[in-house]
Amino acid sequence: MPDLNHLWQRFLLASSLVVGLAIGAAATVFGYSNLGSVNVRWSVLHLDGVPLWTVAVVPLALFVIAGTIYHWMDGLHHFTEHMRHRRRVHELEAEVASLRAHLDQVLEMPDHSTSKLPAPRPSTASLPPADEGIVNRGDVAVADVEPANPAPAPTEPAAMDGRPGEKAPTKRKPAELGVTPAPEV
Repeated sequence: MPDLNHLWQRFLLASSLVVGLAIGAAATVFGYSNLGSVNVRWSVLHLDGVPLWTVAVVPLALFVIAGTIYHWMDGLHHFTEHMRHRRRVHELEAEVASLRAHLDQVLEMPDHSTSKLPAPRPSTASLPPADEGIVNRGDVAVADVEPANPAPAPTEPAAMDGRPGEKAPTKRKPAELGVTPAPEV
């Protein structure tokens, strides 16, 4: 279903324009039709010889002006409240970000503010000794693929549950590879 809010506001603006033009036309006709003068006596205010049309049009104009000023001030109040709330939201978002960063630091989590990829962790794997497993090929020293301490091979092929034909699983350490610079000659 389409949003009719925009159309409703346009209708209200157009109808207020039509009503305002009708009131202006009625005030003009009333002013030119009633050219007589009257005496206005209200409490201590005494005005003599006031045109009759001003008795109706001036209070109406004062109410329209007062209503316009009221709506302007109300709109200014709403704007200032909106800006105050917006500033508070920004402050709270900054506080949440700093708390999240502090929590990540306490829990040793990667920082989410700079990138989406986790930061590389320093490797704690040890390299084999300099003599062991290194083959020199040209200008680069390459480590052998064989692990330094291979696991012993099972001696009996049917080691699992006594069933013939099944081999026992072998546990082997992954090969540790390392690249070291070739000695200078």
